[in-house]
Amino acid sequence: MNNLSDISAFVRAAERLSFAEAGRDLGLSSSAIGKSVARLEASLGVRLFHRTTRRVSLTEEGALFRDRCRGILGDLRDAEELVTRSIGTPRGMLRISLPTIGYRFLLPVLAEFLGRYPGIELELDFNDHLVDVVDGGFDAVIRSGLLADSSLMSRKLGPFRFVLCAAPCYLDRKGTPARPADLALHDALRFRFPTSGKIQDWNISVEAPVPGMRTVLTCNNMEAMRAAAINGLGIAYMPDFLAEDAIRGGALVSLLDRFLVDPGQFSILWSSGRQMSSRLRAFIDFVVGRLFCGAARPFGQNGVSFRTRKQKIERR
Repeated sequence: MNNLSDISAFVRAAERLSFAEAGRDLGLSSSAIGKSVARLEASLGVRLFHRTTRRVSLTEEGALFRDRCRGILGDLRDAEELVTRSIGTPRGMLRISLPTIGYRFLLPVLAEFLGRYPGIELELDFNDHLVDVVDGGFDAVIRSGLLADSSLMSRKLGPFRFVLCAAPCYLDRKGTPARPADLALHDALRFRFPTSGKIQDWNISVEAPVPGMRTVLTCNNMEAMRAAAINGLGIAYMPDFLAEDAIRGGALVSLLDRFLVDPGQFSILWSSGRQMSSRLRAFIDFVVGRLFCGAARPFGQNGVSFRTRKQKIERR
């Protein structure tokens, strides 16, 4: 019988399509992942991956084997869940994906979560690219914005708002806008969504975009845009939780607050295809109760929404 660790290594490599990334996920070297795959291929008598110097891809047999192995590993997790549920203590691994800037709202509460549930181990995937919950092997994902139709289940975490902000040194040099029309005289720092390539709109309560505003920097990383604003390059539009410490410390000044009209919304989503584990239920209940608790909730009480069609969710 094949070693279970070899199968786990193969499934992770098949999800990542990278031996190096699979190794980082599992705390192993790329060569160790390659040896596990080679043992499986020798045992099965088939090639599971096409390999080149630049990339790996699954063979037809590899894709079939991945799907069956994923189901087997899922059954093993269910068996583990039955045992851990019997002793009443959630334990085991949770893989959670969330936007890169999500560390700013999640990490401050994780010590409390891990102290409450010492048997749970978290693996956090911070990135701003589209991921598939099931194919990516995630237990749950945290998303912002409107949710596309999907077979995923979801609960709202809470709203946040966007702020326009700039450094005091920039405002000393260029002046402080008092109304949206004044932005035409200023320099903009713009964010490009990594998945869609679209430039983020500034949702200001005027009928048309402000004409003539010069864009001096566009980037696909919110932290970089925040740093550019702090360094006086221009005016940026970002989530309040990203700007709040800089505003509180005086590195940034919020602008035109009463003209900003579009709140944001975070939700946590998970697959409805398997029975929810006690560790995932514990994590969901915890983050619903602890994240964005200080924000007003114009959308009402948290609730569960049921989706009807499986589809990848674009992280904005």
